[in-house]
Amino acid sequence: MSLSVLISGAGIGGPSLAFWLGRLGYRVTVVEQSPVLRAGGGAAVDFRGEQVALLERMGVLADIRAHETGMGDQLIVDAAGRTVSRFPSALFSGEVEIDRGDLARILYRHSSTDADYIFGDRITAIDQDADTVRVQFAHGPSRSYDLVVGADGLHSGVRRLVFGDEDEFRSDLGYYVAAFSVPNTFGLDHSGLIYNEPGRYLSLGSARDPERAVAGFIFSAPPTEFDRREVGAQKRFIADHFAGVGWRAPQLLAALQDAADLYFDSLSQIRLDRWSDGRVALLGDAAWCAGPGGNGTGHAMLGAYTLAGELAAADGDHRIAFARYERIMRPPVEKSQKFATGAGRFLAPATRWQIRRRDLTYRVLSSAPMSGIFTRMSSRSAKTGTPASYPLPVA
Repeated sequence: MSLSVLISGAGIGGPSLAFWLGRLGYRVTVVEQSPVLRAGGGAAVDFRGEQVALLERMGVLADIRAHETGMGDQLIVDAAGRTVSRFPSALFSGEVEIDRGDLARILYRHSSTDADYIFGDRITAIDQDADTVRVQFAHGPSRSYDLVVGADGLHSGVRRLVFGDEDEFRSDLGYYVAAFSVPNTFGLDHSGLIYNEPGRYLSLGSARDPERAVAGFIFSAPPTEFDRREVGAQKRFIADHFAGVGWRAPQLLAALQDAADLYFDSLSQIRLDRWSDGRVALLGDAAWCAGPGGNGTGHAMLGAYTLAGELAAADGDHRIAFARYERIMRPPVEKSQKFATGAGRFLAPATRWQIRRRDLTYRVLSSAPMSGIFTRMSSRSAKTGTPASYPLPVA
């Protein structure tokens, strides 16, 4: 059955789903609000265990390995720049790591041969009945589809239109995150530096591009509402919370003022009782945003594969497919959400004593006799659910 499917969002989950549905012969359209493919804010994403097997099954592993960061250990430093401890790459970079922007471009390239992409537009209204979904767009003409999938992130427009306001489902973890590019004047080569003060985290890292580094900020703050288009207000908010911080904070705050690629958001989770309503389903952060360290990218790609596989197994019957998709994905998602609730406290401890305790723990674990422990910890953290062997065609 050749269903017509509209996917909202051209990040990670949307193109992954478009890839699989296109291989099934479905008529797939992806609509993306950004006028261009989003670069991803400089963040790196990693894969391990069953996730790597899924990439190989999808046929994109070779491309991803060709663009992997090759990131080494990240050094934890004090205000004078002296090494205090280290975050080992075996734990934080997985079996393969890639910049999110590079991954998005790979997925777009592999999926665009079988899907139509529309950039610079967004869904403004959804009206469905038993047989079809009628969609209105901000700029393009209204159209009807058999199914609609919202893969449009934490602030999903599809979720708002079909399920309700974001405030009903979003749980803030009490932290904010920011990242932007800076010139690599720090001598970093496939390496990173991390500095902490109570409730605040600063990082610098440089991987494939020796001329470019990425600055990262994580900090605790009470929930504050922002217009995501007001970049100036976001920059002031960040600067206020890092005023007086040592190490390279003044230099990075100065660079922040001219940053053209700032990514800024709260660390939040989405919790929904159900991920579908009639002919509309949610995927990735739109359905279950877990937060930092919650396997967000791996879950989005596994969810896309599962959703496509269940649609194929059900011969296009969305009622059966959506129910099975949710039943398969909920257990690993809920496990990751539980794990991710403490990620902010781990990265930006609230007191100096907690910072010292964390750093001491990693200094002990990094000693030579125990170096293999990180590989075992990394393997255990990769349990995102074993991909089912759906008979989905690949290129």
